[in-house]
Amino acid sequence: MKKSILNTVSLEREEREQMIEEIQHFFKEERDEELGSIAADVILDFFVDSLGKVAYNKGLSDSKYWFEKRLEEISYDFELLYKRGR
Repeated sequence: MKKSILNTVSLEREEREQMIEEIQHFFKEERDEELGSIAADVILDFFVDSLGKVAYNKGLSDSKYWFEKRLEEISYDFELLYKRGR
């Protein structure tokens, strides 16, 4: 069975590398622990799998709300274009 692209959250290689560095930095600064890139990669996968869809869906909902408001404004603007008469 082919996995749908809509069911996965993925990061570009550069984004993934940056996030791994940030996880390593966080563990060093906040927990005084040295974390290797493989361990940081596992942690990143956990959070992407656990929280990625939630964050994606939240962004999608926010975008939908914004778009609906713009459509309401456009509809109102169209109403203003109608000629009034008897």
